[in-house]
Amino acid sequence: MQDEVSEKLIGVCINGGKISARILKDTLEKALDDMERSSRQKEQYNASAKQKEKKQTVSHGKQSLKKLAENGAQLSNIEVTDGNIKSFARCARKYNIDYSLKKDKSVSPPRYFVFFRAKDVDSITAAFKEYTGRTLNKAKKPSVRKKLELAKERVAKHREREKTKRRDRGQEL
Repeated sequence: MQDEVSEKLIGVCINGGKISARILKDTLEKALDDMERSSRQKEQYNASAKQKEKKQTVSHGKQSLKKLAENGAQLSNIEVTDGNIKSFARCARKYNIDYSLKKDKSVSPPRYFVFFRAKDVDSITAAFKEYTGRTLNKAKKPSVRKKLELAKERVAKHREREKTKRRDRGQEL
């Protein structure tokens, strides 16, 4: 009788071991599937976030003409003949204008075309008023070099007067 009981006990232990191994295998497979799904979802979320970021990133200031026309807005342009376009860039940055510069080399001196979105007309006119005001004020001011030359001439004339020593200091004979 004891032999039968021990055989049944051994059989139950073996079956229990098989069941626990099967259960362990199933749970590990389910855990791996869940981990793979979550990593795929994270990748998809990151990819969609990057696409949204690219769409939302709007550059301001100087840009290429293609990028400026990308949003489908109507473009306008103004011709600038001055070679000092850097001062215009400062004004445009101040008024937060999106613009594109194109240089026309066929004409001597070269002309510049400033392209901008049509909705920015008010801000572009304000920027151009300030830009033209600055250039006119620069033309009115004498250059520093000329001022320096005038100062040198004045000093040279002042040195030309020689001091003469007089022996008779108010004594008359």
